[in-house]
Amino acid sequence: MKTALLIYNPVAGRQPVRREKQIHEAANVLRASGLEVELAATTGPGAALHLARKGVDEGFELVLACGGDGTVNEVINGLVPGTATLGILPGGTANIIGKELRLPHHPARAARALPKWQPRRIALGRATWTDATSGQPQSRVFISVAGVGFDAYVVHSLSWSLKMGWGVVGYGMEAVRQALRYTFPRFQFEMDGQRREATFAVVHRTGHYAGWLPLAPTASLYKPNFTACLFKSVRRARYFLYAVAVILRQHLRLSDVELIDGFKVTCTPSKSGKPIYFELDGELVGQLPATFEILPDALTVLVP
Repeated sequence: MKTALLIYNPVAGRQPVRREKQIHEAANVLRASGLEVELAATTGPGAALHLARKGVDEGFELVLACGGDGTVNEVINGLVPGTATLGILPGGTANIIGKELRLPHHPARAARALPKWQPRRIALGRATWTDATSGQPQSRVFISVAGVGFDAYVVHSLSWSLKMGWGVVGYGMEAVRQALRYTFPRFQFEMDGQRREATFAVVHRTGHYAGWLPLAPTASLYKPNFTACLFKSVRRARYFLYAVAVILRQHLRLSDVELIDGFKVTCTPSKSGKPIYFELDGELVGQLPATFEILPDALTVLVP
């Protein structure tokens, strides 16, 4: 691969004014290594997906994504199905996948290391659901996590200014605020015939959550399955205990927290009423009911 399309989010991260300089620095590093690089800036939601598809149509075999988890998610949705290889230059808010792969956070440092990375095929997750407005079936792949219930509502409620100004801390602040307001509606969670009831679930392809929390320590990007972490209480006070236990890495000792492995998940509301949201790779996507399935051998990604 001698040419690459570098798709980047010019406002990713907490210091977007520095983004353009960092991107050009990374591109120059890649060019110095012998790679011809074409830059493509996103212009808003959905742009990275279309840029990735256009790049594949134009013959690019290597597509680089520089931004946060949302940018990476859009790019992989533009690449799958297909044979193009993905390279990741982290540069966003949480960077779950970047931390999972232990990539340098600064785009230029990641670019210096990239020529030594090796291609590896991985499985992806795929969510399917019905759009609440149009009634049309929808589908989207994800590389890191799908969150159902409480965290998706936090993403739904998080203001742009709080996200851009405070990054991961902003998510934490909004999570505390919503823990005092959210009603924690129950939903039915079924994985490969195993039925549970929960108020919050994270369906993992990676072990990390929110960038640095090892919520599912047995999960791995290189395993062809999901690991789901379920939280079952409806009590607000219990959620504050969950938060402390997760930070201390003791959450799996709690009786109402459970890890389950499997390949297909279906989530449906236990009762009708307010919608229960879900997110993919940190981006709000839709409402339950939804199904999450493993797509084996779905994507080639460069890894250290």
